[in-house]
Amino acid sequence: MTQGIKDKVVVITGASSGLGEAAARHLARHGARLVLGARRLDRLQALAGELSLGGDAAVQTDVTRYEQVQHLVDHAVRLHGRIDVILNNAGLMPHSLLERGKVADWDRMIDVNLKGVLYGIAAALPHMQAQRSGHIINVSSVAGHKVRPGSTVYAATKTAVRVISEGLRQEVKPYNIRTTVISPGAVASELPDSITEPDVAESTRQFYAANAISADSFANMVVFAMSQPEDVDINEILFRPTRQEL
Repeated sequence: MTQGIKDKVVVITGASSGLGEAAARHLARHGARLVLGARRLDRLQALAGELSLGGDAAVQTDVTRYEQVQHLVDHAVRLHGRIDVILNNAGLMPHSLLERGKVADWDRMIDVNLKGVLYGIAAALPHMQAQRSGHIINVSSVAGHKVRPGSTVYAATKTAVRVISEGLRQEVKPYNIRTTVISPGAVASELPDSITEPDVAESTRQFYAANAISADSFANMVVFAMSQPEDVDINEILFRPTRQEL
């Protein structure tokens, strides 16, 4: 089922690799009009060129800076006249035990995983309210449902994304806006590369090597949520590799 995706204007944060890149590839194949945001402009430009999106489709964006997220969304509206979907995907996962006091990592997770989602909502919502239509897709995690030692702060940010998404769902009903939160398990991406503690990074890499499934699995969930009839609102998707226990 892929109806309703062609010509939709979709903004994706964290689009230069992993889940965001996979979603961009799938949506481009279904005819969506994409505007891609990430910090690594060279990667974005290469992806936009490969997908024949045009030079204006890649916008360097640091989601910890509200003005940059606002620029990304406003650019999409100037380019295409509207925004139909925002996929708030940018995230990082520097796991560590709390006793190690990795305060800088905690700050980064809060800024990217939590505030970055809020900034995406704040930038897109006024346009969608004016249109009286739109779809906001936020990326949480299995960690937003189940906390484990070493994942405490990451799990807190991803739980917050779920809470924000549910509050948003209720608030936007008068504007015919849909909301979806997607919570992946171990999906192949660069998330483990953000871990700064060598022992934790190694154990996480081993877990991902044994369990992770393709980022295409996430992209399929995005396509599924977007392709529902306009009167169907897929609010939450939780999925894991079949072999992932926790």
